Amino acid sequence: MIATLAIAISTAGVLAACGGDDEGGAPELRWFGATQPGGAFEEAAKSCTEDAKGRYRIKFDPLPSQADAQREQLVRRLGAEDSSIDIIAMDVIWTAEFANAGWIREWKGEREKTVTADAFESVVRTATFKDKLYGAPFNSNTQLLWYRKDRVKQAPETWDEMFEEAERIGAKEGKIQVQANRYEGLTVWATAMIASAGGSVLSGEEKVSLEEEPTKLALSTMGRLANSPFADPGIATSTEDTARLGFESGGSSFMINYPFVFGSAKENAPDVFKQMDAAKYPAVEKGRESAPPLGGFNLGVGAYSKHPKEAFAAAECLARSENQLLLTEKSGLPPTRSTLFDEPQVKKAYPGFSEVIKESIADGTPRPAAVAYQDLSLAIQRAIHPVGKIDPDNPDAVLKELREKVEQAVKVEGLL
Repeated sequence: MIATLAIAISTAGVLAACGGDDEGGAPELRWFGATQPGGAFEEAAKSCTEDAKGRYRIKFDPLPSQADAQREQLVRRLGAEDSSIDIIAMDVIWTAEFANAGWIREWKGEREKTVTADAFESVVRTATFKDKLYGAPFNSNTQLLWYRKDRVKQAPETWDEMFEEAERIGAKEGKIQVQANRYEGLTVWATAMIASAGGSVLSGEEKVSLEEEPTKLALSTMGRLANSPFADPGIATSTEDTARLGFESGGSSFMINYPFVFGSAKENAPDVFKQMDAAKYPAVEKGRESAPPLGGFNLGVGAYSKHPKEAFAAAECLARSENQLLLTEKSGLPPTRSTLFDEPQVKKAYPGFSEVIKESIADGTPRPAAVAYQDLSLAIQRAIHPVGKIDPDNPDAVLKELREKVEQAVKVEGLL
């Protein structure tokens, strides 16, 4: 749950004591982020510490593995004006909330130009609030359509084409794996589908959009899958990991998921891996480009840091191209700069589909930049879960519920 202001204030004294005043010598900058496989974050911190030549030291502080727990810890500490938070590896969905609360500092001038150089415009948008940059693009991520090339001659370009292919293959092996549990993954699916249909959840930070025709088309397509024999029987509780496992079992021919599934199949299901291929996120409407979802981390500088000058310099170093490539090589996370997709580390990490990832990130649409994003995401989940309740021929009832719940969510100013 979100910490209340009273809790944040009551813990302020304890947290402020964690600030670690440096008495002489180089200041120690604490960088908070989610631990990634391969130790890439720690290695980047070490490299930038060495490059600083005594101006500062970077200490990586791992956050909990679950995204909600990561945010909760940061919200508690930032709400208590904890000066020990110098740099944050921020989930792309935190920008508006953290910036609006005054918890992170704006990137300006030459530093802004440096960290956004060659970055995908879509990624820069995830780090922007009210036309101001609050994060240095650090890594990106996106979902692809994974399919069995032994069962499908050509990747379907639309959801309708995928349904047709699944019907041809048959329910036994033609399953389509998605993420539809009541969690952030469902919000990712819904917002990507609405954007792909030409609509949006919000217009700006507070005005509800949800244009009728695009939203109905998106909901109808989701309901069509959930009520078909090609949905996984456990679709109502499906996640990235259950989708991965379902695809690796051999009973599925299609899967919407992140690039991590490629390496997982190579290790856990070599026979399936040999038949895996990737394509761009399917279009909802033929003739209209899809809008793949975007993930990743941006680097924010804490508003209460005692060493903001050093923190900005350190974050700029961490966001350098060589560290983005390190993340790709060690942790499988795509870079945020389009020029880096020509590098051998990227082509090796995504053999045969690096260009698909590049195109997907370029065409990607960020999730809504809501100040109270947590409330908005929960509203979307509650309105459309389980997806099987959506009547594909008449999604009006769910659209009405979605609009009502989103309206309620955007009225919330956000909580500390």
